[in-house]
Amino acid sequence: MGEVTELIHQGGLKLKDLLRDGCLVLSLFQLTLLKQLLLRYLRHLGYEVTYVRNFTDVDDKVIDRANKCGENSLALSSRFCEEYLVDMASLQCLLPTHQPRVSDHMELIIKMIEKIIENGCGYAVGGDVFFSVDKSPNYGQLSGQRLDHTQAGKRVAVDSRKRNPADFALWKAAKTGEPSWESPWGPGRPGWHIECSAMSAHYLSPRFDIHGGGADLKFPHHENEIAQTCAACEDSGVSYWLHNGHVTNNNVKMGKSLNNFYTIREITAKYHPLALRHFLMSAQYRSPLNYLVWQLEGSSDDFVSRYLPAYKAYLPTLYTEGPSGSDPDRVLAIDIDEERNPILAN
Repeated sequence: MGEVTELIHQGGLKLKDLLRDGCLVLSLFQLTLLKQLLLRYLRHLGYEVTYVRNFTDVDDKVIDRANKCGENSLALSSRFCEEYLVDMASLQCLLPTHQPRVSDHMELIIKMIEKIIENGCGYAVGGDVFFSVDKSPNYGQLSGQRLDHTQAGKRVAVDSRKRNPADFALWKAAKTGEPSWESPWGPGRPGWHIECSAMSAHYLSPRFDIHGGGADLKFPHHENEIAQTCAACEDSGVSYWLHNGHVTNNNVKMGKSLNNFYTIREITAKYHPLALRHFLMSAQYRSPLNYLVWQLEGSSDDFVSRYLPAYKAYLPTLYTEGPSGSDPDRVLAIDIDEERNPILAN
């Protein structure tokens, strides 16, 4: 089975989700854990897996945060990326094969937009470029969303320059105080959706096996990805879409706007990281998982009584040589420190 290749793309990690001092928010880790379980299992079966996780380091909210702090937005994004990787290492996560960033792939993105326009599916207006959903006959095939059922202006303000209110941005003209790159349509930056299509096509191919993301990304983000990739590439598609449920707090999705979220570091200061993984694995991946302290306590007890002895016995056999995480096939060893994780001393 070793000759079989599985190509996995984890949708763009939007760094706006790390805006609390750059620490990973618990609800975001649910998606990462799903990919980690799948990655390990496929490799266990003998598959050769190419796993791509791209970073959205050019984003409206990151730019706003950087401007408020008087910091360069790309420097802020880079810092958040590094903090994210620290959290991933503490949670025993294997590194992806590739971790591209939007800011490093502008040429690829621009070329895909040019191809979409060349194929008659995109149009430029005053420095902006929009995708024409009317040119995508199968638009809505993933989510079942019909264009005549969408409410113009519900998510974003209606732009009178659009041919159809549902048309979405491929390229945004430069604005004062924002990073920008030169393009055939003038200086600007890419829209959110196009980056995932361009980078997955480059590092995997326009047609690959598995694409993951949160359930809320099915429409419009993943729907737009399908449309623009099909418009740019003749042979494109995803064999399996994995949309995970969210971690909730009192049955309400965790989010910064409600201030009802926890960071990974807040939780792992009290519980072992592998106890947290055990808790997040307790629900079917498409179902929401309500964050309850007593359930996390139960996962911690299970980990300490059932898994910790085996883990301690196995720990000396783990790879710890070289830079941490330098080989994606190596498991990152973490220190079982009773002082750092008081629950282990009980």
